Amino acid sequence: MENKEIINLGKSIFGVFFILGTIFLLGAIITKENGFAGAGYMLIYFGVPANLLCVFSFLIYGLVYRSKFLACLKAVGILSINIPIAILYGAIGISLFN
Repeated sequence: MENKEIINLGKSIFGVFFILGTIFLLGAIITKENGFAGAGYMLIYFGVPANLLCVFSFLIYGLVYRSKFLACLKAVGILSINIPIAILYGAIGISLFN
């Protein structure tokens, strides 16, 4: 895999989870349905292990192929942006449905 492909894969994984989280948050805000909030919490529940699996995969790939290590670290950094966003979305969801 080329360096650009590694970074694009990290961006794609970030984008999927970011878009799903945003859809669930906006759906919960707009419709006031508990289903959207529940789906958002399930996304966190299943998204954290999925993102961690991707992070560990990038790190192992970078360690095996040393020339790709910096690209893998960039992809891990991009995926790490989801952490504060998920915390913010979770706090907003909790404040809305309490």
